[in-house]
Amino acid sequence: MNLLDRPRRLRANPVLREMCAETDVCADHLITPHFVVPGKGIREEIPSMPGIHHVSTDQLIPEIEADLELGLRSHLLFGVPEHKDEHGDSALDDKGVVQQSLRAMKKSFGSDIIAVTDVCLCAYTSHGHCGFLEDGVVVNDPSVKQLARMALSHAQAGADIVSPSDMMDGRVGAIREKLDAGGFVNTSILAYSAKYASAYYGPFRDACDSAPQGDRKTYQMDPRNGREAVLEVLLDLQEGADMVMVKPALAYLDIVRRVRAEVLCPVVCYNVSGEYSLVKAAAKAGLVDEAAIVRENLMSMRRAGSDLIITYHGRDALSQGWVRR
Repeated sequence: MNLLDRPRRLRANPVLREMCAETDVCADHLITPHFVVPGKGIREEIPSMPGIHHVSTDQLIPEIEADLELGLRSHLLFGVPEHKDEHGDSALDDKGVVQQSLRAMKKSFGSDIIAVTDVCLCAYTSHGHCGFLEDGVVVNDPSVKQLARMALSHAQAGADIVSPSDMMDGRVGAIREKLDAGGFVNTSILAYSAKYASAYYGPFRDACDSAPQGDRKTYQMDPRNGREAVLEVLLDLQEGADMVMVKPALAYLDIVRRVRAEVLCPVVCYNVSGEYSLVKAAAKAGLVDEAAIVRENLMSMRRAGSDLIITYHGRDALSQGWVRR
């Protein structure tokens, strides 16, 4: 055969393949979630998410210390409070579990870590919705005011980045205004801009005890829509978002690619609980090679255009050498 082009030449040995690789995944690309609960000495595995735990603040600190040794420097906090009410008022409590954890993190690690907080009311409301519920309807504007107060409370406690995940209209602008007025002009906003009403969130709702009354389809996005994701992203950037997110990841890599093509800011994807738990279950059953599939999944997210990935796989991937530090 007289072939000028033989792409296999560049796959001939491991060194060539490494030299010519277009995509990489390392610790700096990963953001690690934590589920913090009130109390002391608490470290309890979440049944639907093997290897992931509810931790009290005193247990969170050694967990982050171990993560730092692996190279994981960015940490996302979800609060699981004792008290829930109609408006999620415990989300604003300066002595709340997220606020306490932020202060402890910054006291222990300072600028060695990036502290990110989830800004949403679903874990704090008695009805499980991400905003105020009135006559069975999630109302937008009153919810946004509460979310902005929640973001400011997190910034005051030490958050480097606040990350609104509620999908209310206008919440990024309201949060930016509230932060700036409070003197937190350097606190960044990572917006859950294209967050879909997905079936992949089941284990997370177990972790946060946040299953809603009804569903969230009036504010989270319809999985059938792609152009709408670009609209949501552009609106959030106009309102002051510093980074944008697509959630979930694997079933929405086409959306990650579309968003990447439209914006210049960092793009984040969330490798969500259902994606994680499905891999864990399949690996336990001997159906897949966990190391290979986690590496491939993370690589696909990066290849699609994600600068950063929120994932529960980070500790295993780094400690077991599935991705490089």
